Amino acid sequence: MTLPRPHRIDLFIAAVGLVGGLVLWSFGLFVTGDRLIGPRWATLIPLAVMATTEALRRAAPQTALTLATVAIVGDQFTNGNLATVLMFTDVVYAAVVYGTPSQARRIPYTMGLITVTVTVVFLVWWQNAIGLLVGVITGMLCFLPAITGAIVRNHREAADSARLRAEQTALLAEMDRTQAVVAERSRMARELHDMVANHLSAIAIHSTAALSLDEPATTRQALTVIRENSVAGLAEMRRLIGLLRDSGADTEPAAAPTLAGLDALVAQSAANAEPSGLVLVLDDTRRSPSALPAPVELAAYRIVQESLTNALKHAAPGEVRVSLGQDPGALWIRVTSPYGERSGPTAPGSGAGLVGMRERVALLDGVFEAGPVPDDRGRKTWRVRAELPVGASDEERT
Repeated sequence: MTLPRPHRIDLFIAAVGLVGGLVLWSFGLFVTGDRLIGPRWATLIPLAVMATTEALRRAAPQTALTLATVAIVGDQFTNGNLATVLMFTDVVYAAVVYGTPSQARRIPYTMGLITVTVTVVFLVWWQNAIGLLVGVITGMLCFLPAITGAIVRNHREAADSARLRAEQTALLAEMDRTQAVVAERSRMARELHDMVANHLSAIAIHSTAALSLDEPATTRQALTVIRENSVAGLAEMRRLIGLLRDSGADTEPAAAPTLAGLDALVAQSAANAEPSGLVLVLDDTRRSPSALPAPVELAAYRIVQESLTNALKHAAPGEVRVSLGQDPGALWIRVTSPYGERSGPTAPGSGAGLVGMRERVALLDGVFEAGPVPDDRGRKTWRVRAELPVGASDEERT
């Protein structure tokens, strides 16, 4: 078996212990002078073995403790060296601190049992206080270093656990912060797209018409629509910028659009869509429109707004119908528009509008569908359908 490479600090401790033991040996300072093995050189053997175990105290603590136990027992048959005894206590301590968890639990109990056994044996053998003194010395050399190592190890493990919990808490906090930033950016993207896309689409279509048709009346009408949408879009942008700048300030929040403003929205979209041959119709089948939760009102308004914007950009000439209805526990929205090629000017789309509508409905645990479907006459129409639950409270939705 190949032993791990000793740590440089352990090598230094082993060298200091060996040199100290040699100094004591050279001056003839022994623990006792009446032992079975009398020659002075015999004391150097346990000293050398103990110094070797000090070098292995961190790399192989179990092996070091085994060899150290053999060395300290052998030292008792010689004149004895104080450095050997002191190094043994350090090896016991290191075995508990750097050993495996099972060894760290087992060694203090083993050393305690050895201390009690030695005390009882010498008390029975000598039957005087010297036996008790031997037991105390044995406990100081075996049990006390083991207990000290266990205390140090427990403190280190507690510190490591606290540091790990702090790192995990910081990681979770960073993940929450990242998710909050992503969610806020998505919300801002939806609001910016829904507020400005309608006006910019109208500007793009009417500017194209004004450039392609050399008719003063048509050009003037297109420029009028462009100006109206530019002013409205600028006002929406200023409102959004104001919301971003005033976040956290003690100011009243700007009013969010509600379903009560659908008439004005449809009227404005109808004026913008007239040159494209589109006729907009609002069909509100709710018998007694009542106040809905604010998230539902905003989502419904934005879905209608984005659906009309898509119709203005892509729909073929014909009727665009906006239908609203309310069932027990749900508000449903349906926007249908002619599906097919159009001869007039169009505006490019990126698909962000459909993504935004789908996200708004998903945040409310609703149902969203968008795509071509056949109408009652067998012709293809583009239909946007959304169902928004209204039974939950605002607190539950946020």
